[in-house]
Amino acid sequence: MADGPTSMLRPLVLVVEDEPALATMLRYNLEKQGYRVEEAADGQEALTRITETQPDLVLLDWMLPVISGIEVCRQIRRRPNTRELPIIMVTARTEDQDAVRGLNTGADDYITKPFNMEALFARIRALLRRTSTVPTKGRLDFHDITLDLSAHRVQRNGRAVHLGPTEFRLLEFFMQHPRRVFSREEVLDAVWGPDIHVEPRTVDVHIRRLRKSINGAGELDVVRTVRAAGYALDTEPV
Repeated sequence: MADGPTSMLRPLVLVVEDEPALATMLRYNLEKQGYRVEEAADGQEALTRITETQPDLVLLDWMLPVISGIEVCRQIRRRPNTRELPIIMVTARTEDQDAVRGLNTGADDYITKPFNMEALFARIRALLRRTSTVPTKGRLDFHDITLDLSAHRVQRNGRAVHLGPTEFRLLEFFMQHPRRVFSREEVLDAVWGPDIHVEPRTVDVHIRRLRKSINGAGELDVVRTVRAAGYALDTEPV
């Protein structure tokens, strides 16, 4: 229990899983870690539960009846009140392109079956930290981008930019260290945490998502790819 949540209001995890035995095991283990747990057995029920219960994180199975996990993820990201909801995709698919597809759809992280419970807990803790440790005040500015830490909002040229929790943390990290090149491994340690095993390609996917969200028509791409080195936030070629 020492590594679980310690706040008075324990985080609520929605487990979306159609295998009853796995859903029961996940509920038992998550509750032992101190989380509150709700369950949904199909995609339609998941969307209804999300509206009703407003979970802090969704543990979403890829293969679901009625509505697939991929489509549930898409719909979560389309809704203004849930577009920043943390999502971990659970999949039995091990192919690289399937993992990337899940991330491109809007998932913040993924884990493949069968998985180690401690590995899952570490991912949940890391993702919840990314969404709950924003400073209470202050803002960051770079070029024509403003990141409001207190309101958890981003603007570019006066227009609102909607980011998921991982993309927000990525942008925050880069804006704290502008014009400095970071390797994928350095980005992983800073944004995901050194205790989380995440493939470097995950960084690439979230960088693409950040670029797509932050760059409007005719605007400078300030997220620079430095060949064989990593990424930097810069207005000049690096």
